[in-house]
Amino acid sequence: MYLLMQEGVAEATGGVPYSLFLNIVGVVGFIAAVGIGSVAWYNSKRPTGWEGNERPDIVPEIKKD
Repeated sequence: MYLLMQEGVAEATGGVPYSLFLNIVGVVGFIAAVGIGSVAWYNSKRPTGWEGNERPDIVPEIKKD
C-alpha cells in the first residue's frame, strides 16, 4: 500500500520525490524566519551593552508611531 502511494505522489509531481519539496519549503521557511527575526531584533530596543552600536546598512529603519 505504501509503495502505491509513493508511486502516485511521484507521478503527480513529475517524478520529483515529495520529500524534496518538503525540504525546500523547510529551508526557505527557515531562511525567511531568520531574516525577519534579524530585522525585528535590530529594530527593537537594544539589550544592555548594545545601546551605542550602529545599525547595519542592510537593515531598514522602521518608524514607530
